[in-house]
Amino acid sequence: MNTLVIEHVSVSELPKAWLAQLDLPITNRVTVRIEEESLPANNAEPSSQTNPLFGLWRDRDEMKDVDAYVRAQRASRF
Repeated sequence: MNTLVIEHVSVSELPKAWLAQLDLPITNRVTVRIEEESLPANNAEPSSQTNPLFGLWRDRDEMKDVDAYVRAQRASRF
């Protein structure tokens, strides 16, 4: 596994997307660690078959007609 560690990086030099997630003063310094992620054993991305949250709302009565449910949710916005 490859790892890259960069120490003493000024917060002001970080990408804007990272700054949005951090609540640090611009004058602080941080250590950035970048690691390679390993894939599951079958080298595939997790699918709906392995994700326990997939189908979480399938038994809800108001979700039987998804189109009607979404229209009702959007009605107050338009």
